[in-house]
Amino acid sequence: MPVHNEDIATVFDEVADLLEIEGDNPFRIRAYRNGARTLRGLGQDVHTLIERGEDITRLSGIGKNLAAKIHEILDTKHCRTLDKLRKELPADLTELLKLPGMGPKRVHALYHELDIHTPEQLERAARDGLVRHLPGFGAKTEARILDAIQAHADTSRRFKLVVAGRYAGPLVEYLEAIEGVNQVELAGSYRRARETVGDLDVLVTARDGHRVIEHFVAYDDVESILSRGSTRATVILRIGLQVDLRVVPEESYGAALYYFTGSRAHNIAVRRIAQRHGLKINEYGAFRGKRRIAGATEEKMFAAVGMPWIPPELRENRGEIEAAHAGLLPNLIETGDLHGDLHAHTSASDGHESLRHMADAAGAIGLEYLAITDHSKRLAIAHGLDSKRLLAQLETIDEFNAGEHDITLLKGIEVDILEDGSLDMPDPVLSRLDVVIGAVHSRFGLSRARQTQRILRAMDNPNFTLLAHPTGRLIERREPYDVDMTRIIRHARERHCYLELNAHPERLDLLDTHCQLAREEGVLVSINSDAHSIADFDNLRFGVGQARRGWLEKKDVLNTRPLAALRTLLAATR
Repeated sequence: MPVHNEDIATVFDEVADLLEIEGDNPFRIRAYRNGARTLRGLGQDVHTLIERGEDITRLSGIGKNLAAKIHEILDTKHCRTLDKLRKELPADLTELLKLPGMGPKRVHALYHELDIHTPEQLERAARDGLVRHLPGFGAKTEARILDAIQAHADTSRRFKLVVAGRYAGPLVEYLEAIEGVNQVELAGSYRRARETVGDLDVLVTARDGHRVIEHFVAYDDVESILSRGSTRATVILRIGLQVDLRVVPEESYGAALYYFTGSRAHNIAVRRIAQRHGLKINEYGAFRGKRRIAGATEEKMFAAVGMPWIPPELRENRGEIEAAHAGLLPNLIETGDLHGDLHAHTSASDGHESLRHMADAAGAIGLEYLAITDHSKRLAIAHGLDSKRLLAQLETIDEFNAGEHDITLLKGIEVDILEDGSLDMPDPVLSRLDVVIGAVHSRFGLSRARQTQRILRAMDNPNFTLLAHPTGRLIERREPYDVDMTRIIRHARERHCYLELNAHPERLDLLDTHCQLAREEGVLVSINSDAHSIADFDNLRFGVGQARRGWLEKKDVLNTRPLAALRTLLAATR
């Protein structure tokens, strides 16, 4: 797959942005920007010049260093400098650049002076009057920033995946019951398992499109009808969620499903590949001239551009296209691959069910093992366990395991990581457990350096097994605390301990990008429900969706192991 000038120029621009945010040498920054400008101004692709044997260092703004970078990108489809910068800086930092008037220089000041790297942190700091005191800002700029954030929020209201699912499921069932309907499929960010969705895209194949539309707009939960045609309609549900429905012909079903699944960045990248093959791709199919050569299935759409089918969760233009061309797409984890759950609470702390009820429920869904991990005493609001109560619970677990059950209970604790990095339970007690989950439940506002050091020290405890909900975020309720996840992940590799992907739909923590980094670093991730009731085991499916977005395979996940293999891995952390 050829790399064009725009592809390389985009890389150089991003490198320049990140270098400027880091406060790097301005001459180096300018060199990347000049190089990008030169590439965009060339009349032909730079790879054509190289194939002709021309010396590209003779081009204006392209010295030996940038020439080497161009060769690297052409040869490997990657730039090591950009990959390094992306790992050094917070993943969300570039989101600030999407706000109007927020260039790299301002992001640099916000990041280095106020440790701001998310729009949520910026809004809080602006409301607190902290931004105006930075050089080059002032009260008016602070006010404009608040206006820009609000405008951005107003145009991008999103719903948590679990909330959207509660409305999507019944709607799909309703549509499937309409006479003459053959297929109903959810597309968009919901199908890609995004943590939040802006709207629902629904595709239907049916004999009578008009009949489907009339039933759709008459759905009980519809608050208002924005548009209605013979094959498409848009409504707003009472919750405020927009739903777009399209009735498509069978021969275009795969094309429409692909097109409306997205993401936009992925679709644009594939469209460019199609153009190089002399094809045009849209929601109706893949066309060579006026002749449709694919469209009925997604598999045929991908085959038309020389690729295998790419799972929806990967379609973010984050390397999946290159992996598909190279035959390196991951064999993504499935919910059925999980053998157990390593994070669950009972009524001994803040859970709602007894130990036995939790065990029976986990066994009923086919799990082989369940770790009982009630809170430690520091979390008083959760009625956390002290040493005496924990030791008593261990005896109860032994009694349970001595009986005949389809599931084995593991002894564990969700122990608070205190501000100094120590654990909220004596080591002699922790040493008697199978699973020690460390968690931050306080002092979320520590500086990035102090929060990171706090967690690193906790991980160094010889009894430490697993870091719970590693960034502490609650989606749309509490932003992540500032922590260097790259250091955390690499320390977990060195320390031979593990990271949790908390499957609770309010958390979904690890982030998908952190899952991908953990995979690259060889750190196993445990997909846990954090169940506080028997119904919460259903949340494991959301964790699997997040894991799939993070490229995780069965082998990358700790609790896909059978019990005997798991015990070996747990013992290796000690």
